[in-house]
Amino acid sequence: MEEYLRKNFDVEAKRPSEEALRRWRSAVSVVKNPRRRFRMVADLAKRAEAEKKRRKSQELRVALYVQKAALHFIEACNVVEHKLSEEVSQAGFAIEPDELASIVRAHDIKGLEQHGGVEGFAGKVRVSVDDGVSSGKIPLRQKIYGFNRYVEKPPRTFWKFVWDALQDLTLIILMVCAVVSIGVGIATEGWPKGTYDGLGIILSIFLVVMVTAISDYKQSLQFNDLDKEKKKIFIQVTREGSRQKVSIYDLVVGDIVHLSIGDQVPADGVFISGYSLSIDESSLTGESEPVNVNKDRPFLLSGTKVQDGSGKMLVTSVGMRTEWGRLMVTLSEGGEDETPLQVKLNGVATIIGKIGLAFAVLTFLVLTARFLVEKALRNEIKDWSSSDALKLLDYFAIAVTIIVVAVPEGLPLAVTLSLAFAMKKLMNDKALVRHLSACETMGSANCICTDKTGTLTTNHMVVTKLWICEQTKVINNNDSEDVLKSSISERLLSILLQSIFQNTCSEVVKGKDGKTNILGSPTETALLEFGLHLGRDYNVLRWESKIVKVEPFNSVKKKMSVLVALPDGGYRAYCKGASEIILKMCGKIVNVNGETVPLPEEQREKITNVINGFACESLRTLCMAFKDTKDTSNVDSTPDDDYTLVAVIGIKDPVRPGVKEAVKTCLAAGITVRMVTGDNINTAKAIAKECGILTDDGLAIEGQEFRNKSPQEMKEIIPKLQVMARSLPLDKHTLVTQLRNSSKEVVAVTGDGTNDAPALHESDIGLAMGIAGTEVAKENADVIILDDNFATIVNVVRWGRAVYINIQKFVQFQLTVNIVALMINFASACISGSAPLTAVQLLWVNMIMDTLGALALATEPPNDGLMSRPSIGRNVNFISRTMWRNIIGQSIYQLTVLAVLEFDGKRLLKLTGSDATSILNTFIFNSFVFCQVFNEINSRDMQKINVFQGIFHNWIFIAVMVATVTFQIIIVEFLGTFASTVPLSWELWLASILIGSVSLLVAVVLKCIPVEQAKNATAKHHDGYDALPSGPDLA
Repeated sequence: MEEYLRKNFDVEAKRPSEEALRRWRSAVSVVKNPRRRFRMVADLAKRAEAEKKRRKSQELRVALYVQKAALHFIEACNVVEHKLSEEVSQAGFAIEPDELASIVRAHDIKGLEQHGGVEGFAGKVRVSVDDGVSSGKIPLRQKIYGFNRYVEKPPRTFWKFVWDALQDLTLIILMVCAVVSIGVGIATEGWPKGTYDGLGIILSIFLVVMVTAISDYKQSLQFNDLDKEKKKIFIQVTREGSRQKVSIYDLVVGDIVHLSIGDQVPADGVFISGYSLSIDESSLTGESEPVNVNKDRPFLLSGTKVQDGSGKMLVTSVGMRTEWGRLMVTLSEGGEDETPLQVKLNGVATIIGKIGLAFAVLTFLVLTARFLVEKALRNEIKDWSSSDALKLLDYFAIAVTIIVVAVPEGLPLAVTLSLAFAMKKLMNDKALVRHLSACETMGSANCICTDKTGTLTTNHMVVTKLWICEQTKVINNNDSEDVLKSSISERLLSILLQSIFQNTCSEVVKGKDGKTNILGSPTETALLEFGLHLGRDYNVLRWESKIVKVEPFNSVKKKMSVLVALPDGGYRAYCKGASEIILKMCGKIVNVNGETVPLPEEQREKITNVINGFACESLRTLCMAFKDTKDTSNVDSTPDDDYTLVAVIGIKDPVRPGVKEAVKTCLAAGITVRMVTGDNINTAKAIAKECGILTDDGLAIEGQEFRNKSPQEMKEIIPKLQVMARSLPLDKHTLVTQLRNSSKEVVAVTGDGTNDAPALHESDIGLAMGIAGTEVAKENADVIILDDNFATIVNVVRWGRAVYINIQKFVQFQLTVNIVALMINFASACISGSAPLTAVQLLWVNMIMDTLGALALATEPPNDGLMSRPSIGRNVNFISRTMWRNIIGQSIYQLTVLAVLEFDGKRLLKLTGSDATSILNTFIFNSFVFCQVFNEINSRDMQKINVFQGIFHNWIFIAVMVATVTFQIIIVEFLGTFASTVPLSWELWLASILIGSVSLLVAVVLKCIPVEQAKNATAKHHDGYDALPSGPDLA
């Protein structure tokens, strides 16, 4: 079976090939209800159509860029007049929405100039580029210029799920059989007795359809809620003169949006101001080369990404008036790729379905053949009555119902149910799963490559130490001004403050409440807070010199530079960043009086020791430097050498509470945790030791040393590698590639920056940070960690393992029911000529094992034991030896008991009288159901004996058990007319329950039989099997 599944039903968790997707679709057969079975499967035809539209759109946009001059000439000859409508005019605006949208979309620079440029646009949409829109006018703007939403398909109603459930071919056949049965029954037995069998089937079908539809509808609501969460993007805007965060959906034409590296451009607009703004337009044009946006090329398009720099834009069109909005309508129709487990279980369902179909046909042929032989022996082969027809119809209904039970349509859908449940729980635990397959794959992860800042640490940074003029100062914000003023000159203090306030991408703004807020990264915030505590006015120092050039910080350069024009002429470059990198760029240093003096080698070594000393105290270290220049020939770039060192700053970023325990949990679960950080190696080692990541025999290495090694050398050191410091994004990508390809590990990677996107994309599971992460990182991730906490990542692993194990439990349970139901009906048909379980009874059993079974077992929450076993790994057999042991053992027990009852039950139970057969059949049905009830409890743990542990923590399981038993009592005691049952005495009820409960004892015996081969040779017994758990482990 596993070989067949690997050949036909094996797909990659991330970016599966279209060939693999088509292969498994063509291999699927014996599908009762394609609409329901493939509801959560990608529509390849619609996806191809959407891709075709995207390519066409890209080609048109490329043609627009290439033939700009020709288009401008054509437009000049065919100027489209946009008359101002009365509605727009009365609202107080001076430009039509369509005209505004077309100018930006067509990159019509002449059209922009005709309207007076950016200032002209702002005036016509009644907004100030400094103060932004007024909140009170937002509804009016939305009415005239539209909402920033694209048209989405309305959610499916409950009745559509009912209709989908009714598309089941076997149920349709059974409904036809029921109608025929009612017609023939009335003709032979009269009203109402002749209708009972048919009505019983119809009522059972109604119950199956309603339970199925309710379950599917609930799942759909959960996925809709999660889909809304995925699309939540918050952006920085200026409204009413103050900076604030708003949802992308609340954006309106006229909004002033602030863009920085990694942001998604939220709407079409024009550039107001900024520095080195570089935009990736590949999502619209297919061109990988970034576009530089400035005053000469001011157009920004929705859906593109900020690759570098920062800027402000004026929103000119939103929602469906943007090209991205129109494109998203088609892109959202293809659906998400199916997960590997969904595909694999479609394969399992196909195999079992074929077997079930064969048994159903054989059962019908055997029953029909026996019936015909008996008629022939009685010489009645030519005498046919309506009761004979009814009997054949009953045989056919039983055969069809066997197919209903035997084709496990619920297997692939149980994966969806389990994933929906896990994703909802993870959302409550601060993890947003973007791709379904990530939930599964995370359970197999055996390596986590994590960032340091914000993931292992709190990301709440504070300047605690400062080295300046050969003095180390301990900083306490309450008295930092007095400490520095008493030891350094006013001139040097002024240089330090200018280095902080002028060389920053952050802003100090007043909130609506009048309080001072700092907007920017945690490192920048710590520096600005330190500067403000020194008692200086940010705005005065920030704008006393004109900023000419800004080179924002990124993880490759590991520094930020700014070039300013000095009031008295000349230029000054400020630079800050990774301590050792900035120190290498410095040839001078400022003394206590603020004068520039040469930097001798002995002092350079002392400063290096200071940096290492700060780093060993777990401090993040930065150097600040400046350089004066009179050269005006090259103001488009900042200098790279001959800087003057100002200070070394130590920033404290404490380890998050609970991280050490989370790392310990990972190690116990067989998951290696590796820290990959851009920080100083000594800082990284100190934090790694504090977290429990770096051990005595572990290796800490710098990115440069790692990248200079050959692939073979990398392969040799990676098993011991625990910390990589001063790493570039490319180093992280290389490490992930090596771990996946050479070590065959299932790798989870965290990332927050734009440059982390390749590593997130390459990894098995990309984990983006929700707070510190850019939109580019989030888009390339599979899971977004909303609180940036490492402990949340461990929780995702725990749920990933739970999903995998839960599906295994459900498959084990369902296959046991399949085997027993098939064999008992077939054997009975061959031997006695009748089936002990009627169509109505089989439909009820199908519901127990399908929808209700999935609800009970696929929603089991994770337990602590999941993190004390090794990870699942790649390419393992989904149906394990342990599962086969339990399935075969329980099937043998149930078949033995039911066979004994079927062929010798009357004698054993001492049943006599005319209703003995009815009582026996009811008792067999009751015993069979209770065997499934207790086997469902057995399936809660496939290996441990104590299956009751934590049972009351899962209220869904308890509810399903109670509902199953309650409805079983109702069917037997009160619905006998429709279900072909008779009421049982309390002794027979007790006997049924006892027969079912014996399966608990059978499970204990089975679990003492060792079957799984040990993965670790040292843990093997002499016979090659794992050592059996004992004592508390067994329980």
